[in-house]
Amino acid sequence: MKRILASLLLAVGMSAHAAPDPGAPEAAPRAIWTWEEESYAMLQQGAAAERGIAFLKSKSIDTVYLYADALKGRNLITEQPQLYRALVRRMHANGLKVYALLGSGYLNTERYVLPRYRAQAEAMLQRVLDYNKGAAPEERFDGINLDIEPHILDEWSTRKMALLAEFIEMSDALVRLKQKSGQALPMGPAIPFWFDGIQIDWKGKRKPVSQHVQDLYDYVALMDYRDRADGGDGIISHAMDELEYANATGRKVMIGVETLPNTIRKVSFHHLKEADMERELGLTAKSVGAMPAFGGFVIHHYQSYRKWLGLE
Repeated sequence: MKRILASLLLAVGMSAHAAPDPGAPEAAPRAIWTWEEESYAMLQQGAAAERGIAFLKSKSIDTVYLYADALKGRNLITEQPQLYRALVRRMHANGLKVYALLGSGYLNTERYVLPRYRAQAEAMLQRVLDYNKGAAPEERFDGINLDIEPHILDEWSTRKMALLAEFIEMSDALVRLKQKSGQALPMGPAIPFWFDGIQIDWKGKRKPVSQHVQDLYDYVALMDYRDRADGGDGIISHAMDELEYANATGRKVMIGVETLPNTIRKVSFHHLKEADMERELGLTAKSVGAMPAFGGFVIHHYQSYRKWLGLE
């Protein structure tokens, strides 16, 4: 329910295998969010892992954002780290990169932006850092993706600016924690495209929220949830501010697209066909692919993508 609400909020900005477009100079990198249930299934069931890896390779997805926190009273990253070691090693052997995905509707981690939950946010990240420190090179995560969205909180309508400031403060604390670990793996959050339209003061500088966030992290996964590339309300337009700022600051931007159904049709490709999505991603890549900041696309999400394709 929380993710459905998030998609609706993103939509309004708070106020058959298809071939990639042959016009694109080369295929853009692709990642995919892989949430709690499907990640735990791959960790615990060899057949699910085999099916998942085959599917991802068939769709030219090269990076998996693999959930790495608790589910239903279990936390496999600490209780059975050998399961992560085996799956990450297996994915690496198949040419996939694996990022630890942190944030959960099940755990209501949107609360982690609040100062009283800061210790839980840091513990969530520390578990992944500890795992990586104890794993062999081929078993380590290649990066981290955070999905902690302040706009999901009930108090958003009355405390928007305070929550955004707390989100930036939380981000600063997590980045410092990673730096303290000495690990160089890239870390970045999922953020909505409309963060660039909200100015906020932080540490004496007034900037769009998106820029404060980009200053802290190595990359952002931009939730650019639209069903067409062009136009003022299209994927390219909504990503341009973040891409241009990332170009200037040496960061990366992953452009996220949605496959979950949504009552606001323009938010998702769900009402269209795979060929339509490939066409629009091809147009986007053709437009922004030469920008150094463009890191590729990230699809939301593994289970809904498979259902959309008729595989579930």
